[in-house]
Amino acid sequence: MPHVTARVPEAQLAGREQALISALTDAVVEVYGQWARDVMVVHLDGIPQGRWGIGGKAADDAAPAITFGIREAALTRPGGSEIAARLVAGLTDAVAAVLGEQARGGTSVELVATTEGRTGVGGAISE
Repeated sequence: MPHVTARVPEAQLAGREQALISALTDAVVEVYGQWARDVMVVHLDGIPQGRWGIGGKAADDAAPAITFGIREAALTRPGGSEIAARLVAGLTDAVAAVLGEQARGGTSVELVATTEGRTGVGGAISE
């Protein structure tokens, strides 16, 4: 089950939540196919003014930080490097499409590959 968490300064996010959820979901579906749409989870974390810092100073105009999590096998299979590159580009494109091109240059994308047996749902390890 792919998960995306987007941390965005609240002022940039307000009123764009559904558009960003849709764009991030579409970006992942573009890479993995339609099966991913129904299991895709998106969390939007709006960061209030004064609670984002870069270099020891408040940065209320910071670009979004995206974390994408999926099972390790989805990124380590043959073509995994290409898949990773497409995910980074697609998720960044989604952010820029919704929040504006000025967000593109600073948007960070972290791909987190979780090894088998290290995730759970409902209190049980997922298969």
